[in-house]
Amino acid sequence: MTISEKVGSYLPYLRRFARAISGSQAAGDAYVLATLEALGQQPISAEEERQIRLTLFKNFLKIWLSMAVNRQFTDRSLSSLVDAADHHLDSLTPLSRIAFLLRSVEGFSLAHIAIMLSMSENEVTGLIEQAGREIATQLSTNVLIIEDEPVIAMDLEHLVADLGHRVSRIARTRKEALDHMRDDPPGLILADIQLADGSSGLDAVNDILAEIPASVIFITAYPERLLTGDRPEPTFLITKPFRPEIVMAVISQALFFNRRASRADPLLT
Repeated sequence: MTISEKVGSYLPYLRRFARAISGSQAAGDAYVLATLEALGQQPISAEEERQIRLTLFKNFLKIWLSMAVNRQFTDRSLSSLVDAADHHLDSLTPLSRIAFLLRSVEGFSLAHIAIMLSMSENEVTGLIEQAGREIATQLSTNVLIIEDEPVIAMDLEHLVADLGHRVSRIARTRKEALDHMRDDPPGLILADIQLADGSSGLDAVNDILAEIPASVIFITAYPERLLTGDRPEPTFLITKPFRPEIVMAVISQALFFNRRASRADPLLT
């Protein structure tokens, strides 16, 4: 199999990424074409062939980072996910934007992003956190925490505040969540599944979404109660015990891919 045949299945993803960081499909495709031409002219190792997707993106970024970013096109034809995020991109610095999209949209590991950007994993983590802060500055919103364990609720409150958002209320039960929502409508909900009085955080979220639009992130020790395949499942799900940096990154993602962060459509698939 030739290099051209091997990279073919990954081209739609590279075009999506190129569109996201360039601002137009036309400009993005120009960089993709330059990448393919460069790959066709240089030998690659057996290891690079085994990791052809990494090789493709790495070569694309080598070309991208060596040139000025061209954002003069206005073509809007791209998947709804990236299209929804596109109007937020101008406010992000280039490297933080690249690292954030490689991680959140393309799903690369920190190790692979470090290879692509010739950085350490710690530096990549710093860029992603920087993107989170930049996003929060632009998309600050009210957050409702539905969590019955005081220590966990306090940890989440601190994480939310560090990102520049405001925790409107902390609810321990389904009823409290609904009451608090009506007092101070949130743009983002962080919800556990099993609550203090035996009520369900999932039911609480459904009650809220029946009245207002909001983005939702479930944080639970019982992911199997959501990932059943029997009903729409959440795009954003974090399993307890959680790592703070994961929660912060997912909050940024939930708001980043939302056209109206302060009063957003629920990001459920």
